[in-house]
Amino acid sequence: MREGFHVLGHAIKTERGVFTGAVLASALYGIMTVASSWALGWATEHAMLPSFRDGEARTGALIAAALLIIGVAVLKAAGVIGRRTLAGIMQYRMQARSRRDVTRQYLRLPLAWHHRHPTGQLLSNASSDVEAAWAPLAPLPMAVGVVVMLVTAAVAILLVDPLLALVGFLIFPLIAVLNFVYQRRLSPLVMRSQQLRADVSEIAHESFDGALVVKTLGREDAEAARFRAKADLLRDANIAVGRVRGLFDPLLEALPTLGVLAVLLFGALRLQAGGVSSGELVQVAYLFTLLAFPVRALGWVLAELPRSVVGWTRVRAVLDATGSMEHGAEDLPGDGPARVEARDLTYGYAEDAPVLSGVSFEVRPGRTVAVVGPTGSGKSTLTQLLVRLIDPDAGRALVDGVDLRALAPGRLSAAAALVPQQTFLFDDTVRGNLSLGAAQDVPDEEIWAALRLAQAEGFVSALPKGVDTRVGERGATLSGGQRQRLALARALVRKPRLLILDDATSSVDPQVEGRILSGLREGSPETTVIVVAYRMATIALADEVVYVEHGRVADRGPHDELLARCQGYRNLVTAYEREEAERAALDAGEEIVA
Repeated sequence: MREGFHVLGHAIKTERGVFTGAVLASALYGIMTVASSWALGWATEHAMLPSFRDGEARTGALIAAALLIIGVAVLKAAGVIGRRTLAGIMQYRMQARSRRDVTRQYLRLPLAWHHRHPTGQLLSNASSDVEAAWAPLAPLPMAVGVVVMLVTAAVAILLVDPLLALVGFLIFPLIAVLNFVYQRRLSPLVMRSQQLRADVSEIAHESFDGALVVKTLGREDAEAARFRAKADLLRDANIAVGRVRGLFDPLLEALPTLGVLAVLLFGALRLQAGGVSSGELVQVAYLFTLLAFPVRALGWVLAELPRSVVGWTRVRAVLDATGSMEHGAEDLPGDGPARVEARDLTYGYAEDAPVLSGVSFEVRPGRTVAVVGPTGSGKSTLTQLLVRLIDPDAGRALVDGVDLRALAPGRLSAAAALVPQQTFLFDDTVRGNLSLGAAQDVPDEEIWAALRLAQAEGFVSALPKGVDTRVGERGATLSGGQRQRLALARALVRKPRLLILDDATSSVDPQVEGRILSGLREGSPETTVIVVAYRMATIALADEVVYVEHGRVADRGPHDELLARCQGYRNLVTAYEREEAERAALDAGEEIVA
């Protein structure tokens, strides 16, 4: 209960003005609800009974009675409209604000944090958990506002007969006890239900994301069974929540009615003893029927509190997550190609299992350096450290002599660009994918210059609408090599001082890849290039090679020198070369002699 009221208090402080308006509108509704009984009594006393007594209708009195009843009804309707409208505004504003806060936190948190949290869970935090957190805000203004009606009716009951009021008010402690038991039973069930929602979302996301793998391997039935098993657990959890609600909600609804029955039973005894009149008993019973509604309204809020607390707890776990990268206030000095240094870089995704250990090397401005190494040697991790997607466990990464952790926000991203292994294109036009995130529209000549440098000008020109052609979800209308060239052009259009290619041309023909790297050397003299490469033809274009093995720099130097002196390097690159030759021979229909 305390945690639930803390969540509600946070919303009230955030949307103080809207909440106040909603409560005032609800209070107007509550006052007019009580006033309706007075209006009916006045109409009966001054219009209906005199007409029956005199045998003729009094037009003026009837008109006055009608206007009074209509006026009360109009004010009551205005209260309902204001309450519901403002309560909805408050609820949806809080949901929107929380979703923005969660999304900003996702962007602030380092990549290492995202590695530990499945995408499905993150989607659930930003959707169903946010909705659950602010679900009580819809009935909250009504519940607070009708307290006015509750107090007004309670005062009226006390003025009629305190003993009858005491009997009726015994119901409130019962409601409090019942709600306490209700929340204790419901909270763990709701927590499990919310977690299973995240699990179902995670499986669905994986299945959709890996649709190609699922289809090609014939895993449709297995994926459907995996999803069905988790969905069945979610169904059972929701049924368990429904059972508890189905048990307690009717009891919370029935208690006010039981209070009315108790008042009538005790009131009958008081009537026989002459303690109250028939009219007073009827008045008290009617006022207790009015009390039933605010009690139910409070019950609606209390019933949503367990789910709200669970949702807010899960949202706060994201908002309070640590590990966000700290930034300094320094800028990168000068212009032109960047100088890159790695000094004793160490990083591991798990404790006592470093992927990189003591990696050190330097890339002079304007040079092209190839990072080569076997699978799992830490090359992709190294690229992420050099653009500060993650921070090292030890050591430093520097650009132009400045530690990346000392740079002000946005300074590194304005100077460096990474084209990763996995290419992602948005369901947008070629132009939209290339100018993505640019502060202002990129001129067509710069877009075409980037496409030309990425060897993408030809196929983009052949598209139905050129750069204004939509490429589909994840670039589904393009081949893998075309997607990689657009991703490269997206980086080049920003004219980076440092360009890092993490096997970003693996789906491109070797000849095209060679033209791309040659074009980068000749057409981008203001750019330092670090490329993770496998093909010997690509590696040979680099000014220097850094050979990484088992998370360490095993050797470095020009390609020819490494071939001569480093056995591990020679075995690796010649193995790639033999594989390329065999593939080319197969494509040409030649027989390969073992």
